[in-house]
This record gives sequence, C-alpha cells and structure tokens, in this order.
Amino acid sequence: MDFIPAKTILQKHAHGDQWFGADYNMNLYKGCPHGCIYCDSRSDCYRVENFDTVRGKANEIETLERELQTRKRRGVVGIGAMSDTYNPLEKQYEITRKALLLIQKYGFGVSLETKSDLIVRDTDIFTKIKAGVILKLSITAADDELSKKIEPNVCASSARFRAVKTLSDAGLFTGVLLCPIIPFITDAEGNIRDIIRLAYENGAKFVWSPGGVTLRDSQREYFYKQLDKHFSGLKEQYMRTFGNSYACHSPNKNLAVLFKEECLKYGLLYKMGDIIRGYKKAEVEQLTLDI
Repeated sequence: MDFIPAKTILQKHAHGDQWFGADYNMNLYKGCPHGCIYCDSRSDCYRVENFDTVRGKANEIETLERELQTRKRRGVVGIGAMSDTYNPLEKQYEITRKALLLIQKYGFGVSLETKSDLIVRDTDIFTKIKAGVILKLSITAADDELSKKIEPNVCASSARFRAVKTLSDAGLFTGVLLCPIIPFITDAEGNIRDIIRLAYENGAKFVWSPGGVTLRDSQREYFYKQLDKHFSGLKEQYMRTFGNSYACHSPNKNLAVLFKEECLKYGLLYKMGDIIRGYKKAEVEQLTLDI
C-alpha cells in the first residue's frame, strides 16, 4: 500500500448534528476497493484520483495522537464517511485498530460506519470506550445475490447482519444504514421490509435511511456503466425519469410511510435526532454503572 502525505487527520465536523452527533471527522484511508456502483465519493468534487486504489496516510497514527492530545474539547470522532475504514488492507496494517486505541486512551467517543464484518475484530476496544459509541452497518439489499451486484467487493449482506448481532450482543449501540435506496433496484417494498425485520432480529437499535441515491458528474458516469453491465435497459429508464437530477428518489411514494411503519412495528429508532439521543443516553447510563 502506498502512503501519501497528510498534514492533519482529525477535522472539526461541520454538520455533526445532522450526522449521528459526530464532533470530529477523520478518514484513515484514501480510496476504497468495495466497488459499490452508487458511491458518492467518486464525485469530482472530492478530488480522489484512482478511487478504487487504497492509500494510507504517512505518519497518521503519530499525527492523530498529537491532535487528540491537544484538543481542548473531547467529543465523538466520526470514521468512514468517505472511505470505508475496514477495507481488506486493514487486516494487515491495523490502522483503524490503532486509531481506536488512541480514541479510547484520550477519552473520545466514536461514530463509525462500514460495510465490512471486519468491524467485529475490534469489539474489545469498542466496549472500553466510555465517551459514546455508535456503530452502523450499511446494508442496501437483503438478498445476498443482489448485494453482490451492487457492492461486488463487500461481504454479503447476511454477514453484515451477523456483525450487527455480534456487536449488539456485546452491548454496543448498533444499527443499520439503509443507504442508499436505489430506484428500480433496491426500492422494492419487500426489500425494505426484509432489511428492517432482519435488523430487528439481529439486535439493531435503529435503522436510518436518507431515501434515494445521489448522482453527479463522474459518479453518474460510473453508475451508468454498471447499470449497462448488470441491469440492461435501466440506464435509459434513469435518464427518462431523473434527467440530470442530483437526488434520485424512488417513484414509489409509499416507501417513506412503509419505512416509518415497519420501524415503529419493531420498536426501532429511525429519526436522526432520536438515534443521537439514544446512544448518548446509553453512554450516560454506562458511565453511571461504572461509577
């Protein structure tokens, strides 16, 4: 793996109240090998060349420790927004594990999203972090075969659900990102019902979804190429239905109602504010027990 220069690792989160209450944000890797056909991080605005190639950042653990030491305000560190921090190279380099140990050492919390069941490796560290932990497994299709088409280099959805169960059984505040909902591919009502049901059956505390898929510039170009490869005729349907729209939502207007009803049926949190309050409350309760 190549390592690129990086002056800083930890950044102040500009919209933490809108993204799981994270106070800070960091991406430990640049690029991602998962090959998800819809990935927004391919967009030109992020300036990530050769996105499928994973690169580390030179001296990033030493830099991160220095930054954590000097932050006057402790808070929750968001991990994995741009590049999945549990890519296959993490097994060898353990950069994420080392970063989590520092987060624990300096009294920060963590908000982490991933598509990889490698996350369960670090259960021992997550359970020792006292300043708030929220873990999110991104799952777009309940069916393993469909998930393999749209996320070709990721572990099967069934493996991700098992990871949710392992983390939940360890007492960690864990849930599912139903993200994105891809029109004409994953927006079937049965798929939405199945993901929410499986989330519940595997101990998830929440399911959150922003709705549709976003498309722009090079991301749209890549997405359309994959549609031609795996879903014949669907590119033309997208062009007719959405044109050059950035946000592409399912024509099925019942999905929002269905999503809410299914979450309520299983007692799962689904609103961002409620999810943030939920894991913050879990943090306070844990601290009280420790005292």
